[in-house]
Amino acid sequence: QVQLAESGGGLVQAGGSLRLSCAASGSIFNINSMGWYRQAPGKQRELVAGITGGGSTNYADSVKGRFTISRDTLTVYLQMNSLKPEDTAVYYCWAQSTDWGNYWGQGTQVTVSS
Repeated sequence: QVQLAESGGGLVQAGGSLRLSCAASGSIFNINSMGWYRQAPGKQRELVAGITGGGSTNYADSVKGRFTISRDTLTVYLQMNSLKPEDTAVYYCWAQSTDWGNYWGQGTQVTVSS
């Protein structure tokens, strides 16, 4: 099993920045991709950004140019700049193992005030 521990959420004004962190522990030897999803009230969970073990990244169109995902072996970061009220959501850390297992963090609230 893989455990994911998130930190860094909070309340910020529009235009501000936040940095999310997620550290993996447990059966870490078979983790491949990691990333961040978010879920706003009344909406489906959506991919925000992902990064493979080789460092390839992908982003949702809505965050391109504003968010940056990075990784330090077993810790994944999401630097969020120029935040907008529509970025308000619960952000979930995600990890995928080499045998295609999916693991989730408990979620961290990000609230952007206008």
